[in-house]
Amino acid sequence: MAQPRLPLNALRAFEAAARLSSMSAAAAELGVTHGAISRHVRSLEADLGVPLLKRLSKSVEPTAQGGQLASTLREAFARMQQGVAALAPLPLTLSCSATISMHWLIPRLGEFKRANPDVEVRLNLNYGEVDFLRDEISLAIRSSMFKAPQEVTIRPLLRERIGPVCHPDFAARAGLQRLEDLVSARLLGTATRRNAWREWMEACGWEAGLLVPQEVYDHFYLQNQAAACGLGVAIAPEILVEGEIRRGHLVAPFGFVDGPHELNLWISPHLRHRSDVQRLADWIERSMRM
Repeated sequence: MAQPRLPLNALRAFEAAARLSSMSAAAAELGVTHGAISRHVRSLEADLGVPLLKRLSKSVEPTAQGGQLASTLREAFARMQQGVAALAPLPLTLSCSATISMHWLIPRLGEFKRANPDVEVRLNLNYGEVDFLRDEISLAIRSSMFKAPQEVTIRPLLRERIGPVCHPDFAARAGLQRLEDLVSARLLGTATRRNAWREWMEACGWEAGLLVPQEVYDHFYLQNQAAACGLGVAIAPEILVEGEIRRGHLVAPFGFVDGPHELNLWISPHLRHRSDVQRLADWIERSMRM
């Protein structure tokens, strides 16, 4: 006997609503209306003869049977995406922070493109957790502050070296010759790494909490730009400011010390055997260690 056709649209709508605990969020993810998600779920419940979602005041949650189905569907859709991604010669997507992209990757990416004209690389500007399948990420550069997903291939890149940086004129005006001179200087920080000054002080053997930034920016690149404009002393990984130091826009009056974090390369588990992924991974690893 012929098997009944699976209602794939309804199954996809239900899985998204169960995973996101919201029909509105599911609608946004799938690019349809809230009403379409609701109709798909009701139709699926009618076909199966069991309730799949509990409708709460501002959210939804799967019933016991709905949770079991949602888990099975999540695995099935993931395997479908893996199968397609492994066969299709899609562009590679490299995920990294905007600061790494601006100050390290983009200035060097031309070298990779000249050596690999057949590989198209797209950028995903992010620095937190990664869903390789959902966001179609091939590789990600991440700090060891973040935990890698299961089954991801991890390649260590480098130990971060951190230190204070500022404009040369600011260093002269503030008389930054000893570490103690930082106590009276205007210090800058970033919301993406609020413990950066503390981590540097601990690495230098200083009492933690002695230095507190007076101004905090949303991102490293804003903090670093403020320092380059003479607005204060920033704390930054060397890899993110080496270009500005080379051009004379910043100085590191006390040099850099090994910090507590590493940069790692995460490789998507379903793409790790592709030759273009391996070429990009090898190039990143080699270039970051030069």
